[in-house]
Amino acid sequence: MRETAIQNASAGKVRDWLLAVLRFAVTLAPADRVAVMAMAQELDRRRGARAAFSFFAKTSAELCHAIAAEDGPAARAVLRAHLARIDDPRLRRAFEAAIARDWKPALSKRSDRAQLWQGLADPRRPPQ
Repeated sequence: MRETAIQNASAGKVRDWLLAVLRFAVTLAPADRVAVMAMAQELDRRRGARAAFSFFAKTSAELCHAIAAEDGPAARAVLRAHLARIDDPRLRRAFEAAIARDWKPALSKRSDRAQLWQGLADPRRPPQ
């Protein structure tokens, strides 16, 4: 019973860390980067007495650098690896959206505008 409670608490902390990384990806604020690193250090301390354990700190530093860096193969590889580790589909999609660098709003075309009101025609009138 106690073991399950510890695992649930640990999973909650990892989720909080993932959300902090997502927040940094959205804001790119230095304060959010500091929060990610602080949470990572806390998670590493909780993982055991081994001082050499630094998975979260190392991963956080790589992620924050990849998020803030210009798009490149190394940054893409780090971000892709992080996406693969996220189990929650909603969180994964949110992170994908936050790091999307090629996204540009679609420009409307005249042909699209002609179709805009098509479904709102008076049902009693025959289509033109």
